[in-house]
Amino acid sequence: MNEPIGLTRALVQRARALRYEDIPADILAWARQCVLDMVGVAIAGADDPLVRILAAELGEAGGNAVAGVPGVALRLPATGAALLHGTMAHALDYDDVNLAMPGHPSVAILPAVMALAEERGSSGKDMITAFLAGYETACRVGSALSPGHYDVLGFHSTGTIGTFGAAMACAHLLGLDEERSLHAMGIAATQAAGLKSMFGTMCKPLHAGKAAEAGLLAARLAARGFTARPDSIECSQGFASTHSPDFNPEKALADPEGGWHIRNNLFKYHAACYLTHAGIETGRKLREQHGFQPADIAAITLRIDQATDRVCNIQTPRTGLEAKFSLRLTAAMALAGVETGALATFEDATTADPTLVGLRDQVVIDFQTGWPYTRAEMDIRLKDQTTLHATHDAGIPAADVGNQGMRLVAKFMALVAPILGASRAQALCDEIMAIDSAANISTATALWVPLPEALAAE
Repeated sequence: MNEPIGLTRALVQRARALRYEDIPADILAWARQCVLDMVGVAIAGADDPLVRILAAELGEAGGNAVAGVPGVALRLPATGAALLHGTMAHALDYDDVNLAMPGHPSVAILPAVMALAEERGSSGKDMITAFLAGYETACRVGSALSPGHYDVLGFHSTGTIGTFGAAMACAHLLGLDEERSLHAMGIAATQAAGLKSMFGTMCKPLHAGKAAEAGLLAARLAARGFTARPDSIECSQGFASTHSPDFNPEKALADPEGGWHIRNNLFKYHAACYLTHAGIETGRKLREQHGFQPADIAAITLRIDQATDRVCNIQTPRTGLEAKFSLRLTAAMALAGVETGALATFEDATTADPTLVGLRDQVVIDFQTGWPYTRAEMDIRLKDQTTLHATHDAGIPAADVGNQGMRLVAKFMALVAPILGASRAQALCDEIMAIDSAANISTATALWVPLPEALAAE
């Protein structure tokens, strides 16, 4: 009787079997949208202080300059480009989410596979296929380790699970055989790291960059013959037993609703932790429907799942980064009519605004047990004793992929045009939205660095 195939090998076999010709049209559209959104938020985050620090370090280190980085006139070794690109794309906390991980898949995977594709001169078709192989792998690994990996033990899945996705994507692009792909997963497993306790600090974006760097390094080392255990996820003292109290391999092998995990990808339209989005949306609904002013509010109750308490419940944020992880302050922003999709909103000065602080301190959070992470209810009592109620679930993916694409193009242009100039931003957008027809992704990457003379001419 044949021995059952271990989880790591089963995942590798699934990923290696993926071919561009077998990918449905809507899945390709989702993948292109992930690239567009990730590149847009990376360019917008390129001037963040944490990015400048990391870029200075990597620039001084030097090396074989084979890959570029969005928004930065700096070329680096592929692993350095993946590290910087992933970090800057997560700096604003404005990148996409998948709750199967749960975390940010694109920002951990795409910087690795794009740096490798640029170095190798790979086609857009091959890059997109590799990205999808990594994306689906990450979501399957995350599903097997949830909820305890993130909720109980406090690992940041973007940094940990994202490393497996980056490794598998790069292994696919390199065309590694099954055994070397298994080694890549093992090398990824022993590097994967990231702590939720770092939320609200510069280290959270670094987790995404490190996942991209480690995953790319894992695949490259495996290609050279570097070895690891072939059962790194499920073996004794392996990744699962050391990183999850409720490992369930069957969840990894089950097909998600819709057949592909990427169909459940969630894009951000607020530049804050995704678990604040439902609260933001309830506040926006109430303000838009009833037209009250902050001074009219007497009491605010926000109901949300208990798990958010350990993710985004900084009570009195003092910095723009901390504001992104404050349920109370982001709800106050929504109730005050502050645009939470604007990057300038999340500056240090916002946390001291008297109106917002007053509203923030009125918010009482009533934690619930067993709710979806992404569901929120808000009750408001106005000073005239009127009571208002709203609900929102931010975990429902878009039903209309075309309409979603239009929203993401608008988001991209709003973020990128002020940096690259409108014409260059539009050209980059057009290249990305057709990237799987490009013979070489350098046709897109050549456009993502600002040209001062082009911006000045507009």
